[in-house]
Order: sequence, then structure tokens, then C-alpha cells
Amino acid sequence: MKFAFKPFALAGLVLGSTLSLLAPAVSAADLLATVKQKKEIAIGTEAQFAPFEFVKDGKIVGYSADLLDVVMAGMPGVAAKRQDVPFQAILPGLAAKKFDFIVTSVTVTKERDAKFAFTLPIAEATVALLRRTADGAFASPAQLSGKVAGSQAGSAQLKVLREYDKKLKDEGKPGLKEIKEYVSFDEAYADLAAGRLDAVAQSMSNLGPLVKSRPDTFAVVQPAIGPKTYYAWVGRKDADSAPLVKFFSDGIAKANTSGKMAELQQKWFGFTMAVPADRLPAPEM
Repeated sequence: MKFAFKPFALAGLVLGSTLSLLAPAVSAADLLATVKQKKEIAIGTEAQFAPFEFVKDGKIVGYSADLLDVVMAGMPGVAAKRQDVPFQAILPGLAAKKFDFIVTSVTVTKERDAKFAFTLPIAEATVALLRRTADGAFASPAQLSGKVAGSQAGSAQLKVLREYDKKLKDEGKPGLKEIKEYVSFDEAYADLAAGRLDAVAQSMSNLGPLVKSRPDTFAVVQPAIGPKTYYAWVGRKDADSAPLVKFFSDGIAKANTSGKMAELQQKWFGFTMAVPADRLPAPEM
């Protein structure tokens, strides 16, 4: 049996192969473009971190909420849907793509910087100790030996506290009696006020407004116990997310250089913090 070979079939095959070679490779999905197309962005946050983000009258408010409104003005028509989750689940949730971006106060560290894409800083995160006002004899971090201190589980502040405990022991001092971990800082503050803790390790930017609002209860132990660090927002470290991370970084930089960031800091903290406006500093932790 003979098969008739049709010339036009070969021509079609060659043409199809040629076009497939000439066609550009399909580019990776652009998360920023996807968000704009959907007109919605899923944002993860931990709304138990006043004055950065907290719930008031059923709404997430605070410094980050106001700054987010400023930045999102550059993406008109897109609604920000914020999910309030425990801090311990915030970075794993981003990695698992449960949300597109994190708008909450995440301390930039070497370990996190290796896995995630940080924006430009939004505030300083240097860690200090909070004590009870009545405990006036506790005047220096060096007096932490033999005391019970706490911080939030999974936080950079807890890491700094552990490193300071090691520093004390390396100096031949007893070090901390115990380090307690909490789901939220509010729980740690409550235990400190009740006398179940001697100190809480937290960032100075958080402690300033707290002490101002409750001076009869809390005071800050000077100086800081950790290196100068910063808070930033976070995206995934992949090609798809890069345009979205750049969008937020550009918006933060604009708010910083225009003076809007300082205005919001004054509103929520009662003071301003100088943060880099052109580049993310190398993490020291």
C-alpha cells in the first residue's frame, strides 16, 4: 500500500515550527500586574502591635495603616484586603502564598533577608528593655542577671534578648533566670505589670508611646540592648513578586522624602525617626 505525501502538509509543519521558534518565551506572571487586573491585593498583618498596627472599633489602624493608604494612592482602584494573623504565621503565610504581601512591622535580619524581599525601612526597630516604673533600682541592662524577661515568640526582639543573655554569661555574670515567650506583646506587658516578669524586650519605637500613655506603670531601661535595626514590609523573593516589592519600596521612599512619613511618625509615636530613603541597610542581625 502506498501513502500519498501532500506537500502542503510539510509546508504547514515547517511554518508552525518556524513560528514557534520566533515567538517570544512566555514571561513569568507579574504579581503587580495581576493585582491591578484583579483590583484587589491580599495583605497579611498582625494587628496587635501598637502603635504600628492595632484594632480599634473593629478596624485596623495605626502608623502602618496610614502609611499603607499613602502608598496605595499610587495604585488607584485597587482594594487592600488585610488579613490579621498571629506574627508567628506571617512569614510562613507569605511563603505559602496565602497573601500577596506583608504590611506589618517585620525587623530586617540576615536570616529573613536571605529568604524574603524587604522594602525600604518604615521605622527604627532597635531593641530596649521595658520595666515597671516602681522597679527604680533596675536602671541598667547589665542588671538583668537573675531576672525573668520575656518577648514575643519568633520575633527579632526575642533573638536580641537571648543574645544579650549570652553576652552577660560570656562576661562571667549569671545571666537571666528565665526567658518567657508570648504570642503577643500585649500579653507580655500584662505579665510585666502584674509582676510576673521583670522586663520585656521590645523596640524603642513601640516603647516610647507605651511609656507615654502609662508612665505610672512602665519605664524604659537605657541604653538599648541590640544593634540599630529597622522595620520594613515584606514580599516574596521571586521574579513574579519583584515589581510589587518595588512598587511598595518606591511608595515608601516617596513618603519619606516628601515628609509624609515624618508627619505620620509624629502622629503615632510623638517623635520622628530617621530611616534610609534610598537603600535598605545591610542587616546587622
